[in-house]
Amino acid sequence: MAPSVEPSPRAILAYGALGLPLAFAALPIYVHVPKLYAEGLGLPLASVGAVLLASRLADAVSDPLIGWLSDRSAARHGHRKLGIIIALPCLALGFGGLLAPPAGAGLLWLAGLLGLVTLGYSLASISYHAWGAEAGTTPADRARLVAAREGFGLVGVVLAAALPNLLAEGGEAERGLARLTWLFLPLLGAMAAWTLLRSPVGSPEPSAPALSAGLAGALVHRPFARLLGVFALNGIAAAIPSVTVLFFIADVLQAEAAAGGFLVLYFLAAAGSLPLWLRVAARLGKSAAWLVGMAVAAGVFIWAAGLGSGEVVSYGVICVLAGVALGADLALPAALLADVLAREGGGGRVRAGACFGWWNLTAKLNLALAAGLALPLLAWLGYVPGDRDPEALQALAGVYAVLPVVLKLPAMALLWRWRHHFDGAVPALAPTVHGGSLR
Repeated sequence: MAPSVEPSPRAILAYGALGLPLAFAALPIYVHVPKLYAEGLGLPLASVGAVLLASRLADAVSDPLIGWLSDRSAARHGHRKLGIIIALPCLALGFGGLLAPPAGAGLLWLAGLLGLVTLGYSLASISYHAWGAEAGTTPADRARLVAAREGFGLVGVVLAAALPNLLAEGGEAERGLARLTWLFLPLLGAMAAWTLLRSPVGSPEPSAPALSAGLAGALVHRPFARLLGVFALNGIAAAIPSVTVLFFIADVLQAEAAAGGFLVLYFLAAAGSLPLWLRVAARLGKSAAWLVGMAVAAGVFIWAAGLGSGEVVSYGVICVLAGVALGADLALPAALLADVLAREGGGGRVRAGACFGWWNLTAKLNLALAAGLALPLLAWLGYVPGDRDPEALQALAGVYAVLPVVLKLPAMALLWRWRHHFDGAVPALAPTVHGGSLR
């Protein structure tokens, strides 16, 4: 499965480049599309919500199938590039059509374009992630590939968060989103070309199993299933603050105007922490480094639970520390998965595309489960947005900051218990070629 040539720093950087437009595309679709179609186009809010929910469920459920198809294509062609090349036009057309809809666009337009963009995004991201798992010769190389991808991705998130307001004219959000599409298209083309032409070449398996065997084979493979379980539990814990953070800033801190600055701090800290987590993982191992990141996040959120009105400086520090912890969540789980695949994926046991299909499905369900758990719980506890009743604010702080810790602790316990399944020694590989010499 592993290639014979060690990826150079330039090749690793080139591989990461596609992560920027993929992350750039995801944020406006999830954040701006509901408001654009309900408020800007006057569509019924409940109908828009129903279309979004149906689209997200269909998108999540299709990911394992897309992963299997990626494996089949890679086995036939010897690389993962074809899936990305097919996906990018779908992503570009869907993104442009969603954010710059024609006058009179309705629910059918929204449903069709959402289907197109999510298909393109899923096909591109699953093929791209599987490629990264196959392109590294050592655990350190695989960690660097994941860190490069996530670092570029965080830059994309920051750009997508900041640009719509900067591009809006006279506060017209719709115009800012339409202009965003004209920046996205050349950005996608340039970054995709860099990745496709300059990235390290992966070595997928030369054959792929049948559909049922390919998908089931991943789930019955014990190291992958256990890692997926830890990823799911920790992912729900991490997603709950993302669902409730704006309510916390607005009502507990009473600093709604500073929300954008807090988010930028958070994502910049995550991007800046990636080299740190690579060094920690090299010294302690990836599982232990991920445990450290989880512990940092737990401590930070316990601190956040005690904040009150006006404590913006303390919350700014919390955003930085939480962003550092996010860096571990971004860089290390996928790198551990790549190591599991490198160690046990040969000989037809498990395939990268199938595993990343289940991985993407889990990540998307984490967001849905977090919203489905946190928001009804807040309503049951008596919180209403804009409510400054002390008991309601206490409930909000508990759901935002304490509930994630409650979920994160068993994830930490399972990671510690199963760490040897993830950090097991990788068998010796063929000699690698780097800089003209054998190593």
